[in-house]
Amino acid sequence: MAPKKLSTKRSRRDAATEGSSATPEFDSHRFQSAEHLQRFEAIKGWSFHRERHVQLMEDEYKDFQEEIARRHWTSLVTPMAKFDPEIVLEFYANVWPTEEGVRDMRLWVRGQWIPFNADALSQFLGDPLVLEEGQQCEFG
Repeated sequence: MAPKKLSTKRSRRDAATEGSSATPEFDSHRFQSAEHLQRFEAIKGWSFHRERHVQLMEDEYKDFQEEIARRHWTSLVTPMAKFDPEIVLEFYANVWPTEEGVRDMRLWVRGQWIPFNADALSQFLGDPLVLEEGQQCEFG
């Protein structure tokens, strides 16, 4: 029996992409650019270690517990019950700057721009950051 011939027909997709730039296709719902997709591919083997929940007794380390309450950090010291590692990796891939020295304090996550400046993070965490009048918070 003779070997089957390979089809010489090109698919519509092949014909449509012929002559286009060499930029690899990327899912624009998940990534800001092809560079961010490449970053995702480079880090997708990362593993995650769950945060360890530590439950203190009511009378244990009283000063420490009072300081956590005073600073409104309860949500910071309470680990999340679950998370999606794929979205975490997308976050890290998209937050990676594509140009030296350029930091955008918003991030592309599943088709939406999400701010992650000091105010947005503080609000997400239940406003634990309480600044004195005239005091400023800077990251970096």
